[in-house]
Amino acid sequence: MLVVAFWLAVWQVAALAVGQRLLLPAPAEVGGRFVELVVEPSFWTTVARSLVRVAAGFVAGTLLGTLLAVAAATWRTVRTLASPVVGAVRAAPVVSFIILVLVWVDTDRLAVVVSALMVLPVTYAAVLEGIGQRDPAMLEVAVVFRVPRRRRLLAIDVPAVLPFFAAACRVGVGLAWKSGIAAEVIGLPAGTVGERLYDAKLLLLIADVFVWTAVVVALSLAAERLVAATLRRLPSAQPDHPEVAP
Repeated sequence: MLVVAFWLAVWQVAALAVGQRLLLPAPAEVGGRFVELVVEPSFWTTVARSLVRVAAGFVAGTLLGTLLAVAAATWRTVRTLASPVVGAVRAAPVVSFIILVLVWVDTDRLAVVVSALMVLPVTYAAVLEGIGQRDPAMLEVAVVFRVPRRRRLLAIDVPAVLPFFAAACRVGVGLAWKSGIAAEVIGLPAGTVGERLYDAKLLLLIADVFVWTAVVVALSLAAERLVAATLRRLPSAQPDHPEVAP
């Protein structure tokens, strides 16, 4: 709480120093505007629309990245063909993909597709690395004793991959929110957080810009904590989680 109070004080001093509400509104003004917005039914409808789109993109990207990584680990041809495409998606600016995807899909699905594209490379790289870190001795024992595929999967494959998968999910949920809201700001699907942000900027409602930005940050942090709490329930995800770069 002391840290929050400190930065609120810094914000207040900066707002007084600037002396222009259009450039930097005071914390009290932004807080008052938040109270006004949060009691409106349209506020929660807007948040729900964006939440569903970003969550769908995160889930889709995670599933596709995992499946592609499994296929790449199984077949060398798939890995050779997928590597440059995944590398290009990882390296290219988010805005470039938003514009390209906007040519191919309607604005209602834009955030879903873009979020999935941003999450996919992170999940792919992490799961592929996890598969490569399996214990060769355990795999050899499984072959020698003809351990059924399902039992080997649960006893060897999943425990090896899960810490990498967990790390990828923590990174991916943040990427999904950043890219999904950016896609909404550019595509402007009706009734979304991105549209409200764009309208607030266009009408110079800077307090609203602060409010909606804070909403996005809060939702992203909440989603990250939810994912982390879910993963903590999985025993194999507990030991030293590797870091996965976005």
